[in-house]
Order: sequence, then C-alpha cells, then structure tokens
Amino acid sequence: MSDLQPFPLTRKRPMKLNTLVTLMVCAIIGSVLLLVFALYSVQITRATRDDVKDTALGIARTLADSPEVKRGLMQAPQADIIQPLAQAVTKRNDLLFTVVTDMRGIRYSHPNEALLGLHFIGDDLTPALEGKENVSVNRGALAEALRVFTPVYDAQQEQIGVVVVGISLNKVEEQITRGRLNALWTVLFSILMSSLAIWGLVRVLKRILFGLEPYEISALFEQRQAMLQSLREGVLAVDIHGRVTMINHAAREILLLPSGKQTENASEPLLASLREVSKSGVARQDQEISCNGRLLLCNMVPVKSQNRVIGAISTFRDKTEISQLMQRIDGMVNYVDALRAHTHEFMNKLHVILGLLNIKRYDKLEEYILQTAHNYQTDIGTIQSKVKSPVIAGFLLGKIHRAKEAGITLTLSDECQIPDTANEEQVAVLVTVLGNLIENALDAMEGQSEGEITLLLHYQNGWLSCEVSDDGPGIDPVQLEAIFTKGFSTKGENRGVGLFLARQQIQNLGGDITVESEPGVFTQFFVHIPWDSERNIA
Repeated sequence: MSDLQPFPLTRKRPMKLNTLVTLMVCAIIGSVLLLVFALYSVQITRATRDDVKDTALGIARTLADSPEVKRGLMQAPQADIIQPLAQAVTKRNDLLFTVVTDMRGIRYSHPNEALLGLHFIGDDLTPALEGKENVSVNRGALAEALRVFTPVYDAQQEQIGVVVVGISLNKVEEQITRGRLNALWTVLFSILMSSLAIWGLVRVLKRILFGLEPYEISALFEQRQAMLQSLREGVLAVDIHGRVTMINHAAREILLLPSGKQTENASEPLLASLREVSKSGVARQDQEISCNGRLLLCNMVPVKSQNRVIGAISTFRDKTEISQLMQRIDGMVNYVDALRAHTHEFMNKLHVILGLLNIKRYDKLEEYILQTAHNYQTDIGTIQSKVKSPVIAGFLLGKIHRAKEAGITLTLSDECQIPDTANEEQVAVLVTVLGNLIENALDAMEGQSEGEITLLLHYQNGWLSCEVSDDGPGIDPVQLEAIFTKGFSTKGENRGVGLFLARQQIQNLGGDITVESEPGVFTQFFVHIPWDSERNIA
C-alpha cells in the first residue's frame, strides 16, 4: 500500500501493528483480569465463610433459646427430649451435626445415637463452657467441620449447657467453588468482549494510519524530513488555529530565524496570509509578500483531510535573490549583445579598409582608421578604462546603445572610476539599481525630440556614489516619497516594483538612495552603497 522498499531478508522484520497492539492490550487486560479474579476469589472465600458462620450462629442461638432445650438439659441424656429437635434442625438446615451438651460436656444430641451420653470431643468446647461464643474448625467423631458454640442459660441466667452446630467444610468449599465459577464465567465474558474491542481498535488504527505499519511510518517520516531539509525553497505549514506546525531550514534562512526561535512574530505577514488560506480554503499562487525586509514569492494551498481543511502550507523563495539573478543575467546578455553588435561593426570596418586598400586610396584609409580608433576610444575604450567590472561595463555599453536607439544620449561622466569587486551581491545590486533608474529615465523622456542622461560613478574609501541625472519632465514634489512604495506607478497597473526593489536591496547592503527633481527641468537620483575593493584608483 506504500511505496517503501521491502526490508532486506537478512534483517529481522518488525512486528506488525495488529500483532503488536493485540499482544500489548491482551497482556494488560489479562493482567487486570487475573488480578481481579484473584482478589474476587479471596473475597468470595471470606464472604462465604462469614455467611456460613453467621448462619450457624443464628441456628445455634435459636436452639439455645428454645424452651425444649433448656427443659431437656434438666433431665438425663436418655430422656429423648433434645435429640428429636436436634435431628430435625440438622435435617432442615442441611447441617453436619447439631449437638447439645451440659456443663460437663456430655452429649444430649448427636447424629449417631450411640454417642449420646458420651463426652464431646475437642478442646474448642472450653470457651463455650465459660460463657463465650466460639467458632473453630475441628474434627470430632464425624468429618472435619466448621463448629459454632453458643452457651445455654436458664431462667435465672445461669449457664446450663452449650449448643454446638457443625457444617461440613466440603459444603463450605462447594459454595466457594460455585462463587469462583461465577467469577470465572465473568472473566471469560470479559475476555470475549475485550477481544472484540481489540479487533475493532486495530481496524480503526489501521484506517487512521492508511494501512501503514509503524516501521513504514517512521521510514516515511525520515524521508519527508530529509526531503524538506534538502529543498532550497522555504516550506512553512500551520494548523487550523494558525499555529506553526512545520518549518524547514531554508525557510528559517529566508526569514532570518535562528534555529529554535519562534516564528509567530518574525514572519507575521506570511503567517497572516496562511491563516486566511486555512480559513477560506482557497489557494494562492505567486503572491508577493514583504517579510523582514525581503520580498517573498509565495504559493499557498490549504491542507485537507476527509474534505475538511485542517491547515495550510506555503512554499516560498526570496524574490530579491531571483531579481538579482535576473539582473545579472540581463547584464551579461547586454554585454554579449553589445559585443555581437561591435563584431558586426568591426567586420564592416574591415571591409571598408580592404576596399580602400584595393582602390589605393591611402589618404582616405588613414583618415578612416584614425576616426575608427577615436570612436573606439570614445565608446568601448572609455568605458573599459573607467569601469573595471566586466559585468557592469557590458551592462553600461548595452544601455548606451539602448539609449541611442531611443534617440537619447547616455553619457558617462569623465570623473567615473569603479574598481572591480569580488562581491557578487554588490555587483547585482548596482546593476539592478542603475537598470531601473536608466529605464525609468528613458520611459520618462519617451516622445522627446532629444534628451540626455548623465551617469556619474565614483569610488572612495570603500563606498560607491552614483548619480543618475536626466533632463526629462521631472517628478511632482508630492510624489517624491511615494515613488519608492511598492505598486506606485504613473504608467498603469501591475507596475511600480522597480524602485521599491532598488531601495530594498540598497538598504539591505547598508546604503541609501535619495532623489531630487524639478518638474520640467531635471530629475537626479543619488545612490550610496558599500563597495568591497582592495584596489587603489590611480
């Protein structure tokens, strides 16, 4: 029923769930029933003997108060007054014997008439002769019996004899055995009902666990944990009450959460969206959420069990990282496109030189070569001498050609000097920021007959200062602060992300960005970011 590989034959196969549960529950129920049966047996034995004793005492006391017994004790044992009464009581109550003795211990009644007039057998008669009721187990002329002794008093309250009632121990044991048998039937019935309950419990557990065995569940759990922790995407899950039930390492890194720290406060925007999904049961795709200074791209789906929503789970990635990667790729593409364009242009120039050589116009050839070298120095040579990073150089070269195609002049200031850096994050941020600022300037000057964008990049003491100026229509002073807000744009819907991302990335590096603008005159952005470089600018 599962996709788990079977255990190797050399390894002992774990016990199945139904077998394990059956053995454990049977052991518990069996121990309890055994203990109950033992306690019940002891209680039955004690209660039965107490009941027999009380019955025998009641019979003995009744005979002791009987006028016939008192009158018979005044006569000789052969008077035959007590013997018929004792025989009737013995037969009526299914007793072993009923014996009446005088103060000397001489029998006035006995089941064996040959023993009448003889002395009672047993020292347990002595307490009764002293006026005390007594109960004992002893053997006389008959079988071993439970014997009860009660004194007999005359009208003057003087003791004149003793009544002894005996009950066979075999009958007592029979009553105890009957009680134990009833207890045994109760135990057997309990075992039957417990077996049915165990069978039902096992079926319910198997249904809850989707038919999986415990070792399969543990293997699935370990595989799931390994899979979650190996994902580069963040995974966060909540229950129906909004409590975090699962978070992987990637999610903690993206949310800047150290191991063991609670997530409720540190990722409140993400948790709020997850709680809404768990309540509404509606999935959300590619939702952007700002959390801890990062822009997350999230996918959220509700978690259902038996058509009932029990929580929600989200997978997310840092969109800032994706944007940085896209900007870096865009810079490389621009660099390659610029090189391709210059390759074609270089081939065309070689063809011109070859043609001038063929027609032997050496004066024109010299003039053409000098002009070509000057243009190279002006375009590519100038950029490469000022910008040491090949990614940024290619990016700027591409933007210069892009501006030319739009009829706009993009000028790199003569004071520009940028050393190379090994910090890829700083390069990516600079490409992102300059790309957004230059594109915004080109969009703002669209439709103008002419325009100019000036770019100044200056490095000093570990910091890079950037100035991007244009002579476009400018920005309304009321909107100067709002332009960095996510979603704000004057170009229509689904825009307004570029400047928001640019400022967010600059602030993550520890830098800042400001803007000045005069409507109809100019717009100027100032960017200040750290720049890791060990080179000294000449």
